[in-house]
Amino acid sequence: MGAPALEHAAHAFLTFLRVECGLSVNTIEAYGRDLRDLLCDLAGKAILTSDAVTGRDLAMHLGSLKRDRGLNGSSVARHLATIRMFCRWLVAEGHLADDQTHWLERPTQWKRLPGVLSERDITALINAPKEPVPFIPDRPPLWLRDKAILELMYACGLRASEVGALGTTDPAYRINVIKVTGKGNRQRMVPFGRPAAETLQRYSDECRPLLLHPDTRDRGRLFLSRTGRPLERVAVWQIVTKHARTAGLHGVHPHLLRHTFATHLLTGGADLRVVQELLGHSNIATTQIYTRVDQPRLKEVHRRFHPRA
Repeated sequence: MGAPALEHAAHAFLTFLRVECGLSVNTIEAYGRDLRDLLCDLAGKAILTSDAVTGRDLAMHLGSLKRDRGLNGSSVARHLATIRMFCRWLVAEGHLADDQTHWLERPTQWKRLPGVLSERDITALINAPKEPVPFIPDRPPLWLRDKAILELMYACGLRASEVGALGTTDPAYRINVIKVTGKGNRQRMVPFGRPAAETLQRYSDECRPLLLHPDTRDRGRLFLSRTGRPLERVAVWQIVTKHARTAGLHGVHPHLLRHTFATHLLTGGADLRVVQELLGHSNIATTQIYTRVDQPRLKEVHRRFHPRA
């Protein structure tokens, strides 16, 4: 039997990741996007089967991602990781004689410091959702939902996907702690303050019941769309960017709120290991980038406590 078509092989590989590896939907979608880019590039060169792929083809594809699409080092490295996993799977399945990626060099990942919003900007963003005037009876107050999402994202440093995955039983209002399911289905408990608790409780009492539809499955999710369906990650992005524009802020996205959460905690004196736990980072090195953000504070600490400063 000849080598399979790359399109069929990619589909089987993604099924393997879902069924055998148990990867999350978001992770599998990311692998799928990277593979579509690769297959489209190879198809343009009439490379349609797995046995026709060479290491040179893969290297040229990675180069084109940086040269033609302007992807940074981190993004190209992610594409390389996807290609390596795919090629190793092809070898394991007997569709490829040898791994064509072993000699490909990992692109340099540029260390870019994350952006951070000021406390004034955060206040403006969270206060952007407002009750419409004039008041419209029997219409769900979606502004309450949006405000609760913004409060919770800043209070807990949540990813957009984590917001959409929250269930109605995840918040523990009595102790102001919420259970968050992050990457790799790892769970963590994150506390939140009184402003987030009050807004979240109002949303649960006054808005969510009005969003429920008898013919729509809410799957027990906390945040729902206007049609009563679970709120997806893309919708969370749209909510954040919409209210950022209202607040007069530019370049604001969900991950920026996460960066701001971490930076404000460290600026306030939080321990790096505590911030790592709250963010759900498996590696402390991922959290350490935030120590580079607040350079003035680091210099002040050095000046105050070093004996020869």
